[in-house]
Amino acid sequence: MDLAIDVRGLTKIYDGRAVVDQITLQVGAGRICGFLGPNGSGKTTTIRMLCGLLTPDAGSGHCLGLDIIGQARAIKCQVGYMTQKFGLYDDLSIRENLDFVARLFELPRRRAAIDLALERLGLSGRQKQLAGTLSGGWKQRLALAACLIHEPRLLLLDEPTAGVDPKARRDFWDQIHELAAQGITVLVSTHYMDEAARCHDLVCIAYGTILARGTEREIIESSQLKVWSIEGEGAQALLAPLKATAGVLSVAAFGNAVHVAALDAEHLEQALAQPVLQTALRITPTQANLEDVFISLIARAQDNFADAHEVDGVQA
Repeated sequence: MDLAIDVRGLTKIYDGRAVVDQITLQVGAGRICGFLGPNGSGKTTTIRMLCGLLTPDAGSGHCLGLDIIGQARAIKCQVGYMTQKFGLYDDLSIRENLDFVARLFELPRRRAAIDLALERLGLSGRQKQLAGTLSGGWKQRLALAACLIHEPRLLLLDEPTAGVDPKARRDFWDQIHELAAQGITVLVSTHYMDEAARCHDLVCIAYGTILARGTEREIIESSQLKVWSIEGEGAQALLAPLKATAGVLSVAAFGNAVHVAALDAEHLEQALAQPVLQTALRITPTQANLEDVFISLIARAQDNFADAHEVDGVQA
């Protein structure tokens, strides 16, 4: 498989702490790779190193066949990077914003490129509308149009659907799959489990290190996680006591049920054998889902800021 991203040992250190620690990542051309992790896990820093906005303190590799350190400028010309926050101009229209981006890339046929971007994202009818008046979903479309205007081979999308309604999120992901079908590689960071499930491959990251990688099924199966479901009146009241139980890695409510996860089935059965759990409750083994696995992985991961001390009330 041709690799659009092939990096090893990427490391970034701030104030003596590794916010990205020895990240090794390969993404095949035309694949959608989900970068799944909580806030502060190092996703954004990794993405910025991949597209040449940050220089790694250690590590090496290639993005689109170009060296991430020596050829960072060339990488920027072939990558579309969509930031977490809307980064275009509120007081310019949709078309004016796209014209500005097209000028930055010095596109030779600027008008045609803008027309294509407007058509591709369904923005033609709104092209004169000021960006500042757009809803979250339409701002998202404009940001994606700006990312695509120079026909990049790789899209780096940093939590692109934060604050967007479910329909807009669904439409966005349909567009991403259409782009991947055209051969564009996509690395998208998210902390939404339903979005992660729509990716071809997943990389789970926390505290600057990779916890698991593979397809959704591979990650779930390799976790060897044992999960039990508790249903019935009073199940929700057991969330706190179960979280405090030794050996339990994850406890979460799913509708009227509570999922309890651990690696040791015998230990978990003992925890669930408490008399308080035997009254009017149904306790059955169930299949782990991606959220069960991800939360359990984080529970076992080492926080790279766990020993940070506070100076004048501010965490160092």
